[in-house]
Amino acid sequence: MVRKALVLVLTLAGFAVATPAVADSGRATVLEERLLGDRLVELVVRSPALDADVGVRLLLPKNFEAQPGKRWPALYLLHGCCSAAEGHVEWTTYSDVAEYTEDLGALIVMPEAGDVGFYSDWLSGPAWETFHLTELRRLLEQRYRSGHDRAVAGLSMGGFGALSYAGRHPGMFKAAASYSGLVHTTHEGEPTTSGIQALIASYGEDPLKLWGDPVAQARVWAAHNPYDLARRLRGLPVFIASGNGQPGPLDPPGTAFDPTEQVLGAQSVATAARLKQVGAKVTTCLYGPGTHTWPYWERELHRSLPMLAKAMGASFTPPESLPTAC
Repeated sequence: MVRKALVLVLTLAGFAVATPAVADSGRATVLEERLLGDRLVELVVRSPALDADVGVRLLLPKNFEAQPGKRWPALYLLHGCCSAAEGHVEWTTYSDVAEYTEDLGALIVMPEAGDVGFYSDWLSGPAWETFHLTELRRLLEQRYRSGHDRAVAGLSMGGFGALSYAGRHPGMFKAAASYSGLVHTTHEGEPTTSGIQALIASYGEDPLKLWGDPVAQARVWAAHNPYDLARRLRGLPVFIASGNGQPGPLDPPGTAFDPTEQVLGAQSVATAARLKQVGAKVTTCLYGPGTHTWPYWERELHRSLPMLAKAMGASFTPPESLPTAC
């Protein structure tokens, strides 16, 4: 996740790259920039909020170079927890996002968020929220012509991040989508909160440094929890998708029951119901049989992308015919 900085000056197949700026206080700076494909750019970004160098991948609109004066809508695409590799590479490694979005008129932003960063400024520790929504946002606006129309989507921990960010920062995003997201961090009480804390501890981190004790600092937990942020999500379209853990149509024969998807599926059901209760514009695809795996997340990205594109004012012609709702 954290890498040594390599300061390079590159020219990327006609995409001019400026000399990386010297890092100054409070501003993220690009330390390395590489073109990995026609549209895919790999960045190493120095973050003062994290006091670290972290990876970010961008998928540029195909007309990015041809329209040098245009500012582009931005889709933030967030990864899940516990990646075997750096999380910011997941979407372009395990899904067809690059091919599927070829005709999307938007910048796609895939930032690193740590194995168990939980898209938050920890009470004591990394400040992922500040990095993503202040430092990186400003860098994208200044260097990559990102505009002010944004949408956010993510899987698993990234589904939490998508709805939590949108709820915590009204007006920053035009739409949000969660695929098998951890969208109710206190669902059914202690079993869920203890599970989150155990997950964080398994990576050698003190779980109390995230949001504190779930009882003593319940307000901090609620301030990040998508379920509790439902009223703050009423002003934008929300998409929630999840399975129930039973092997489904995209699983190979012999696939076992998936308890992780069962738990997250129950959270998705509860949060979708809460959103509907408060009058939010929520679309659900609670598709029943399905496990916590990439074929389902890729499918739900396809299903939700027309809504996300419309909300942020981006042109998009889907390359396939797929219902936008279950």
